[in-house]
Amino acid sequence: MFQWPKTNDALGTVNRGEPCESGLCTLCTADCKGKCETWLSCLIGRKLLYPRSFGRTTSGSGNVSAVGVGYHALRIQGYAYGAHGLPSGLSNDPDDCIFPNVSVETEFGAEVKTRCRLPIMTGALGSTFVAADYWNSFAVGAALCGFPIVVGENVVGVDKEAQIVNGKVTTSPELDRRIDSFFRYYDGYGAIIVQLNVEDTRNGVAEYLIKKYGDRVIIELKWGQGAKDIGGEIQVTTLEYALFLKKRGYVVDPDPGDPVVQEAFKNRAITSFARHSRLGATNLDSAAQVREEFLTSVAYLRQLGFKRISLKTGAYGMEALALAIRLSAEAGLDLLTVDGAGGGTGMSPWNMMEHWGIPSLTLHAKTYEYCALLAQGDQQVPDISLAGGFAREDHLFKALALGAPYAKLVCMGRAPMIAGFLGNNIQGVFQPDNRAELKGSWEELPTTVKEAGIYPEEIFAGWESVKKKVGAAEMKNIPFGAVAMYGYADKLACGLQQFMAGARKFNLTEICRDDLMAANRETAAETGLPFMTTAQDDTARQIIAGKF
Repeated sequence: MFQWPKTNDALGTVNRGEPCESGLCTLCTADCKGKCETWLSCLIGRKLLYPRSFGRTTSGSGNVSAVGVGYHALRIQGYAYGAHGLPSGLSNDPDDCIFPNVSVETEFGAEVKTRCRLPIMTGALGSTFVAADYWNSFAVGAALCGFPIVVGENVVGVDKEAQIVNGKVTTSPELDRRIDSFFRYYDGYGAIIVQLNVEDTRNGVAEYLIKKYGDRVIIELKWGQGAKDIGGEIQVTTLEYALFLKKRGYVVDPDPGDPVVQEAFKNRAITSFARHSRLGATNLDSAAQVREEFLTSVAYLRQLGFKRISLKTGAYGMEALALAIRLSAEAGLDLLTVDGAGGGTGMSPWNMMEHWGIPSLTLHAKTYEYCALLAQGDQQVPDISLAGGFAREDHLFKALALGAPYAKLVCMGRAPMIAGFLGNNIQGVFQPDNRAELKGSWEELPTTVKEAGIYPEEIFAGWESVKKKVGAAEMKNIPFGAVAMYGYADKLACGLQQFMAGARKFNLTEICRDDLMAANRETAAETGLPFMTTAQDDTARQIIAGKF
């Protein structure tokens, strides 16, 4: 099995645990003291694009070969001349063709366009306690950075304070908190997206949202995700909460109502309960039935008043992928997120995550293929977001180029959450009275943080930029995790600008599949991209022959 390196001496980063292709540890812990690439990016931002200890070191790449099929086996093209997609008012003069002038803004949507300052969105942050505990950092960070954030499934169902009358939610303080915290700093870029699963639909979440928030919220239908092919799960550690969730209509395992289970829990032989969501579409037996029910569901949401509707699908086989693309087109959806296997999770059966579904690169390559086929007909291809193991700026370029021109966003799950963990831990040190509420894990700054600084304005590269954006007086209300996310997003944006400038593409709409090549022939076969020495070989031979 190919093993990703745990350390990067050039950047000075190290993984606590075993790393994934994304560069994150397989198990990312909220109390981690560092310092993987994403973790450190949250502190020092774009400085991490470059090797450390400048002036006393030189560096050389250790990643010039690729084994197996994956995003790591794609290489980004650079070009020796030209400039494409320059912003209005700029020319191809070298003084204008600089990477800070590259636009990384994007937009998605069928009729109503949603603008984003950079082409990323979060994965679904739903009923897990990690999502709830660090939500303020996540939501405020997304709003300040200007990219969409997704409220995942089951938030209403697990909310003890939610009132559900005759099976329909009438109030949900937790869902309101999630939405309101984003809109407090929303400035026209990004969006808040709320998922619906089987239980959410039964609980009337869509009706609650449209009544309270109108069409400001994007509603998302959920078919699945890359980490699992069953419904969402959380784990609870009290019998009382387990019984509450069972009463709310969830599948709870083991059954907290069973006297034998209760006795085992009393004796601590059982210490937790897993709450599961239901499988969708179990009453359907054919693709035609799926189409009929899906279009009916979308029509109902539009009748309620939702102007923007999206779909999230998982690492299913080719039939389900084709269904998601075709039906998203027929229904005029604003966004389709395709999440490949290998994606992250708050809680999924581990071996299911390891062994089910289609890995991200191959699934995304087929997504492009099917979108291109659809484009040959009379259907408008839906805007696409690609998900499943992304964390760095090279990932952004590769995914957007692989799916071009249909891919508009890259969905990132675990990576931006690190900003929340890290920021809250640091804030808890400076605000010990609030440490418990912040879920801060540290009583003092670890050495890894002190390397960046000893007070917040010094620690966070993004501090002054956020202060300029919100005003000095408002900084007291900004979670440190949101400031950390700003630094991470700035690093991603700057790195993407640099890759794009090297490819002579000054606007995201100019990125295309020709900007990629495969580093091995197996990846070339799976993606339809040329092998490195095959790419541009015909043109090269003409030049050698003197034909320019």
